[in-house]
Amino acid sequence: MIALQSQHTQGIRPMKDAARTPRRLLMGAGLLACLVPASVGTAAQSDLRWQSSRDATSTPATPVPVKAGPSPLLPAGATPMPLAGSFDVARFEAMAQAVVANQRVPGLAMAIVHKGEVLSARGYGITDVSAAEPVDAHTVFRLASLSKPFAGTVTGLLVAEGSLRWDSNIADFMPALRFSRPDAAGKLTVADVLSHRVGLGRNTYDRDIERNADYRSLVLRLADAPMTCDVGDCYSYQNVAFSLVGDVVSAASGQFFSEAVNSRIFKPLGMDDASYGLEGIQASPRWAKPHVRAGGGWRSLTPKPTYYRVAPAAGVNASISDMAQWLIAQSGRRPDVLPAPLLATLQQPLVSTPGEMRSSSWRRQRLGDAGYALGWRVYDYSGHRVVFHAGAVQGYRGLMAMMPDRDLGVVVLWNGESSLPTGLLPTILDSAIGLAPQQWLDVDLEEIDDRLLANAAAEQEQAPAATRHTPSARSSAGGSGGTTASSARPH
Repeated sequence: MIALQSQHTQGIRPMKDAARTPRRLLMGAGLLACLVPASVGTAAQSDLRWQSSRDATSTPATPVPVKAGPSPLLPAGATPMPLAGSFDVARFEAMAQAVVANQRVPGLAMAIVHKGEVLSARGYGITDVSAAEPVDAHTVFRLASLSKPFAGTVTGLLVAEGSLRWDSNIADFMPALRFSRPDAAGKLTVADVLSHRVGLGRNTYDRDIERNADYRSLVLRLADAPMTCDVGDCYSYQNVAFSLVGDVVSAASGQFFSEAVNSRIFKPLGMDDASYGLEGIQASPRWAKPHVRAGGGWRSLTPKPTYYRVAPAAGVNASISDMAQWLIAQSGRRPDVLPAPLLATLQQPLVSTPGEMRSSSWRRQRLGDAGYALGWRVYDYSGHRVVFHAGAVQGYRGLMAMMPDRDLGVVVLWNGESSLPTGLLPTILDSAIGLAPQQWLDVDLEEIDDRLLANAAAEQEQAPAATRHTPSARSSAGGSGGTTASSARPH
């Protein structure tokens, strides 16, 4: 019998209801399915293989250049689209600076990548209101449920190595696993777990995790948990059950789950600040403390160990520099580590999640469809495919999104229990595709634009006469902490 891992972590609770769908639904009707390459088989049955030039656990001696050309994730024959003329990185950076002004949020980090290039990866605000240090590009944040795509990806790499299959039964690796329905454990597959089609009620045993229950005991208690549908027949978001994939990865790889991710993902991608667990974040040279509201301000806390115990669901810690590399790789620009056929499978929706379309203002107005893939959400965002995930634990929040037809990726991390920075994401996505501006973010945009113009004018005065030009709001903006790779608008 394969022993259960006792150290596995959580994230956001995005769903109000469970969406019932036929088993192995690939969302054949509607936009989402049409935007996935037709050559990729179903995620439940694909047995992807390719020739690798290096061992799966080795680290390249020198950085590997990103793949050039059109986005590898575009469907065959599709034409890549340029970013709209309104896309202005300097303006987005100024918005992020405004979010942390006067400690509306203690600290924040944001990365924007386009065509494999880091346009911006920097920090804003401070790590801790009690012992302030500026957030920079290497400040580590807790990712919460932004960890789930790492679990799906490392599983996919093991599928590619031939160590398991998407339709492998979880019970083959965990013979003692039981559910309240007698035949359920024998039916549950790897793809079912990664797409939240286990059949349990939403967020089963999350409250117990929050009360410091350990992962091993909760897996045993799944035998008593009510099931709302048969395995594979409905979507219902999980953290404890999702983390069953960690036991499978450990058994298939012969490594602890965190070691498998580190050797196959963190090291090859140069995610040097990334780690797993409470010990990992506390050992980081600089990390952002979690904050909760206290009176009229903020109070920093020691991170809770609770959801770190379910590591596949919410165990990763990473800096914004790390996340920029993750965006580039998930966009298909690092095929030496994550080949495009694997990414197409990971990002192919398997189950409809209509509740996602009602969970926030920007989702209600922008989403035409929503589904869940293998550790990723997939949206129809005003007619454009967006691959997305969000995460939240006490004192930390995060959002990550990729828009393949613009070859654009965005990630925002912050260390306070506030929804304010959320508006950065739809603001950037709207700008990328040229939608009419909408006030998703509670900041003074006129003041931001005036400051950008003033900064541009000041730069003009300091520039040699031969290089002067008319100031515009697209000039580079200042900010606190971190570094920016580029603030020019890409084409």
